[in-house]
Amino acid sequence: MKTDNRSALSKDAWHTLESVREADIVIGIPSYNNAATIGHVIKAVKLGLAKYYPDKRAFLINSDGGSTDGTAEAVLAVLNDDTYGINLVDKPEQPLTGFSTPYHGIPGKGSAFKAIFEAARYLKARACAVFDSDLRSITPEWVQLLIAPVLEKGYGYVCPFYRRYKYDGTITNSIAYPLTRALYGRRVRQPIGGDFGFSAELVDLYLRKDVWDTDVARFGIDIWMTTTAMVERFKICQSFMGAKIHDAKDPGADLAPMFVQVVGTLFSLMKGYESRWRETLGSRPTAIFGFETEVSPLPLQVNIARMIEKFRDGFDENQLYYQQILSSDCMSKLAEVREMCTPSIDFPRLLWVRIIYNYAAVFQKEGDKKRLLESLIPIYFGYVASFVKETETYDDFRAEETIEDLCEIYEDTKSYLLQKWDEKGC
Repeated sequence: MKTDNRSALSKDAWHTLESVREADIVIGIPSYNNAATIGHVIKAVKLGLAKYYPDKRAFLINSDGGSTDGTAEAVLAVLNDDTYGINLVDKPEQPLTGFSTPYHGIPGKGSAFKAIFEAARYLKARACAVFDSDLRSITPEWVQLLIAPVLEKGYGYVCPFYRRYKYDGTITNSIAYPLTRALYGRRVRQPIGGDFGFSAELVDLYLRKDVWDTDVARFGIDIWMTTTAMVERFKICQSFMGAKIHDAKDPGADLAPMFVQVVGTLFSLMKGYESRWRETLGSRPTAIFGFETEVSPLPLQVNIARMIEKFRDGFDENQLYYQQILSSDCMSKLAEVREMCTPSIDFPRLLWVRIIYNYAAVFQKEGDKKRLLESLIPIYFGYVASFVKETETYDDFRAEETIEDLCEIYEDTKSYLLQKWDEKGC
């Protein structure tokens, strides 16, 4: 029996895995108090496995963060329920097995993933996929879209390609996607999308990395996985999965912990992978599998006034601190935005990119990294408020063009990043 005290799986979980012994496919679903939605996700996974992989041995693990709302019971209820017939799907030749188990380690999605990866490696799975537990738009086809590129096309990493409402995923749209694209030269639209497919080789690589006792194990895991797959030169693709409908949040809400950990992970990886991104120019597309259709995700209500207020208050509180971080040119332009942001706001995209590049360079030397990243949040609110104001009459496709324009600015301004990086002696 597995006895490593650093394992994210409990002894009971290891006992179960020993009885299963092997699986072709492992599906993982991290959760925390998702009883209202996780049953729907499990049902879609069950049907997808039965429809597309009826002859494959599949194992499902719900890696839970200590839910108290009946999440585990909801998982087991669907796992043990027979709903194949009413959905016109034949029972699979290999029945789906699985369990719900609490993970061990730092609270967060990364620790949940570690438990899933440990199970996949032990069971010698050829492919592994993970799904968010709050998905409302998942269909059985999503299983094939994340697994087939691995099993049938030899891909190591499969990212989702969603249609999302223009104000859903603002951390992705303003930082994670454009910065990753500019640094590593790959256009992966949802690098922190939440639903991914992996080869056995990539799972093994992830488990060998020494990140599981760090903040990556909280909310930084998605961007770490995507960046690692890129830099380690795994074969990467995207799969079109339609609209993503989930428990989305107003970008003006309290996303501080997620922001700090995602952006902090992005900046941290820049140091270790500097030799790779310094030589990268431009970007290239990444293959998209699946049939792309025009779908309309659910709209998200955004409170622009609240974001502008957070920007103004944050600027006033951090003004002296910003003078230590930003170039004089960026600081003067940011002060202009602050003075003219009532009741509307106009935050130039070029200024936003240069601010991100200033922060990326300073991050490598700054002692109090949490303080540094938290000071960026008010500026982020200002930029997002400006984006919302600019695109409020746009449909999702035209808003996407604005995001693509931002990506090109990130790429075209990369020499500015190098200048600031070298000035700081990073």
